[in-house]
Amino acid sequence: MQLPKIRDDLSMLDGYHSPQVDVKIRLNTNESPIAPPDRWVEDLSAELKNISWNRYPDREANQLHTDIAEFHNVGPDMVLAANGSNEVLQSLLLTYGGFGRKAAVFEPTYALHSHISALTGTELIVGECNENFAIENETIEGVLEQQPSVLFLCSPNNPTGITVTRDFIESIVERCAEIGILLIVDEAYGEFSDWSAIDLVREGYKIAVTKTFSKTWSMAGIRLGYMVAAQEIIESVRTVILPYHLDALKQVAGSYALRHISDMNSRVELLVQERERVSRKLLELPIQQWPSGANFILFRPTNSAKITGSELWEALLERSILVRNCSSWPRLEGCLRVTIGTPEENDSFLEHLEVILE
Repeated sequence: MQLPKIRDDLSMLDGYHSPQVDVKIRLNTNESPIAPPDRWVEDLSAELKNISWNRYPDREANQLHTDIAEFHNVGPDMVLAANGSNEVLQSLLLTYGGFGRKAAVFEPTYALHSHISALTGTELIVGECNENFAIENETIEGVLEQQPSVLFLCSPNNPTGITVTRDFIESIVERCAEIGILLIVDEAYGEFSDWSAIDLVREGYKIAVTKTFSKTWSMAGIRLGYMVAAQEIIESVRTVILPYHLDALKQVAGSYALRHISDMNSRVELLVQERERVSRKLLELPIQQWPSGANFILFRPTNSAKITGSELWEALLERSILVRNCSSWPRLEGCLRVTIGTPEENDSFLEHLEVILE
């Protein structure tokens, strides 16, 4: 028995994987090191008895969309939730990308933007960030001249941590509007930075801003994300969403999380403080690092450290500390990315790092 051949454009494509290794300290996937509030767990557990498991969930996820909209001070018709922000990105590309269309990214950036573009048959345009991982105006213009249908900006950017300014995004929005390009701002780490592009959505700009419950809400195990966008964008993307795609448990979990905003803000504040503390310590070591507006720091050993990034990654792993080895990513030779953990996890990471670099 023979099967049909895989699509030609997918035959050489590797899946997206992050190493899952049994270690004492896991600082490689930008998860929150702090569990959700006990009250959220208790409320969610109690609500499970009220779910009609034999019935389909609310197809429109009305309560969840209403709660997210209230949190961001927008209308419910400007919100669309999905199974993680990656499903949101995929749905956007199914709607506005596809064969014969192009999507643009600026490397180095979140690998799923390119990966999902390939999965949806969308041709990829790659612009290069400068040596400080900023996007220059000349680069923007060169990308726009190639007429993509979709333009991705990740802010704070993964894996560099760089946050773009409001003025910068406003200038891109205006150029995209002139040409007819959808700007997608990926804000998976937006709560760790100083501002959000959702401000622009409220002001009437026709962009899509994607968010996730995985990071600041400590809900990576739920796989829940959403976008806030102009109403016409939401309506268009709904045409590709599968029926009943968002299960009842996710809907309840998301709504209940939004009852604990102060807890989320406290976690964010603690992680930002820890990020700055880790960054200050790295300044004392033979380490090059980049300023981060997220819950991680990109760094690499300098020449004086006399150790490569991959060797340093292995040395940390031998001590049961797992960080992300980014050396194979575009423009990131020798770079590692450490997720900010609990104060105790960060202390252990820094202590072992100092010993290795001695």
